[in-house]
Amino acid sequence: KGTDRTGKLTYSSRQKAVNHKAFHTLHSPNGTVESPGYPYGYPNYANCTWVIVAQEHNRIQLVFQGFALEEDFDILSVYDGQPSPTNLRTRLTGFQLPAPIVSTGPRLTLWLLSDYAVSGQGFKAVYEALPSYTCGNPGQLLNGMQQGSTFNIGDKIRYSCNQGYVLEGHTVLSCLATSSGTAAWDFPLPYCRADDGCGGTLRGQSGVITSPNYPQEYNNNADCTWTVLAEPGDTIALVFSSFQLEEDYDVLEITGTEGSSQW
Repeated sequence: KGTDRTGKLTYSSRQKAVNHKAFHTLHSPNGTVESPGYPYGYPNYANCTWVIVAQEHNRIQLVFQGFALEEDFDILSVYDGQPSPTNLRTRLTGFQLPAPIVSTGPRLTLWLLSDYAVSGQGFKAVYEALPSYTCGNPGQLLNGMQQGSTFNIGDKIRYSCNQGYVLEGHTVLSCLATSSGTAAWDFPLPYCRADDGCGGTLRGQSGVITSPNYPQEYNNNADCTWTVLAEPGDTIALVFSSFQLEEDYDVLEITGTEGSSQW
């Protein structure tokens, strides 16, 4: 007598990975760089490189007009020169519009890598070759205004925020000559935060962090997180000029690569 048997087999198919690889060399004094398919999404397994080459003694300014990559998985690496680890300027991911980037020499390299699933709109950036006597446009502020339209050595740019927003950083940026014979802004681009908000992501070589309403008292039930991002290989130093919290009840926690501490 036979015995009835039943079984269930689950199967799935996997699409063969297609590596979308491309290499572009751009020699024009100005132009546009876009991820493939922008703004409708870049392909999975993208591996695209753009090398922007300017004339000798010039630098290159890159200004992003759109940016949306799958955070932490799809990466745009920017190299100050040839694409080597020592030249890595920054690694960009997520949905925040990056600040303008200015190279130190006549070559700038962008390298886009995406993984096997999920993509964003991609990115669009315009580039321009800069003579040695100009700093380039430091960038516009979200919810703010820029005063000044020339960016050469000796020029100053003033920033302010729209009503309901507070400026974090320096109000005035000055274009200064550098020891290497080029020009650079003396401070990083500031940003505007909501007057009743707190926290945010901070970039640049220096900046200021204050608790809400400082030097007045901060609000009850405040929950603020500031993320400070530095260039690869750099370290971050925090120097407190004033500190007063309700003891045992209000806490400032500082977290880094070597664990956290509470104050």
